[in-house]
Amino acid sequence: MSTKQAADAVDVILGQWHQERPDLDVSPMGPIGRIRRCALLLQRKMDVVFTEYGMSNWEFDVLATLRRSGPPYCLAPTALFSSLMISSGTMTHRLKGLEASGWIERIPSSSDARSMLVQLSDAGFALIDQAVTAHVANEHAMLAAITPEALLELDARMAELLGALEGNAEGR
Repeated sequence: MSTKQAADAVDVILGQWHQERPDLDVSPMGPIGRIRRCALLLQRKMDVVFTEYGMSNWEFDVLATLRRSGPPYCLAPTALFSSLMISSGTMTHRLKGLEASGWIERIPSSSDARSMLVQLSDAGFALIDQAVTAHVANEHAMLAAITPEALLELDARMAELLGALEGNAEGR
């Protein structure tokens, strides 16, 4: 059992493994299981906001990536799919959908006549500005039960884990 007040679903799983395999150190299952469950639950809560704005999480990600890139809110497709960690084929398909919705435009590159850039349309800019405001408010609400000090500590530990995982990406 963890040191938390009340047992959670991961504690139940850990208890079952301790019962069935007392010889096995299943302690990594605690944090990894909780991270996975938190990610799933957080995504469900974020999807509620995205749906309110008529978009999916990936559409939000693409539009938000363009919006946070700053004026002129325009990137090469390779910069987009690298930032979003998806394949170029997936990016091409997604861009077609976003263009059909009127949220992006493809414009010729001034530095390479053979390539196109992806730019937020006026409608896409207005949509993502409203959606990101609601998204951030939703994130604040999701984390409201945790003290600011505990959130800082959690963020630091998660950054440490992410750094370790990204550093080992080539090894696995």
